[in-house]
Amino acid sequence: MANHKSAKKMIRVIAKRTLINKMRKSKARTAIKKLISVINSGNKEEAVLAFRNAESNLHKCVNKGVIHKNTAARKISTLNAKVKALVTGC
Repeated sequence: MANHKSAKKMIRVIAKRTLINKMRKSKARTAIKKLISVINSGNKEEAVLAFRNAESNLHKCVNKGVIHKNTAARKISTLNAKVKALVTGC
């Protein structure tokens, strides 16, 4: 347990940041799951909109330091390939 006042404060701050980061990560994961379900349903217009939402959430996570930029780039690339295959009909 922390003895110094500043250490006690940092414990509180870290707990708050952890909750915020969990929320951001969860939001991104939910957006990805929604995109996958829309792709499976075959709706092209909704898939494009859901992709934009998922991409936006992943970029926000990168900017806030929640996930690494390469991780986000890999996920976005994979999702984009799936959307592109749906739209072009390959």
